[in-house]
Amino acid sequence: MIVLEIASGVLLAAGALFVISGGVGLLRFPDFYTRTHAAGLTDSAGAGLILLGLLLQGAGWETAVRLLIIMLFLALTSPTSTHILAHAARRDGVPVWREGDPRR
Repeated sequence: MIVLEIASGVLLAAGALFVISGGVGLLRFPDFYTRTHAAGLTDSAGAGLILLGLLLQGAGWETAVRLLIIMLFLALTSPTSTHILAHAARRDGVPVWREGDPRR
């Protein structure tokens, strides 16, 4: 039992670290595309690790099935929505930030 609690704590802490780094990336990155990358990282890696940590703490199989369904939904929709946002921005002419760009 103690091994599952330690593994769960490590997964939850790693997920929290990814979520925090994604939030910092949203604030610090210079353009839309790099901010989209930070948001995609937060959704995919951070939420996935947090859900895995919660899965190890689950009380029953009903909870485990629900968490797995949520993980599957996030794994399918997060990369797809990130790609669609970046593709639409590129099509609409949102500029890519370049080193030395005075707009930063």
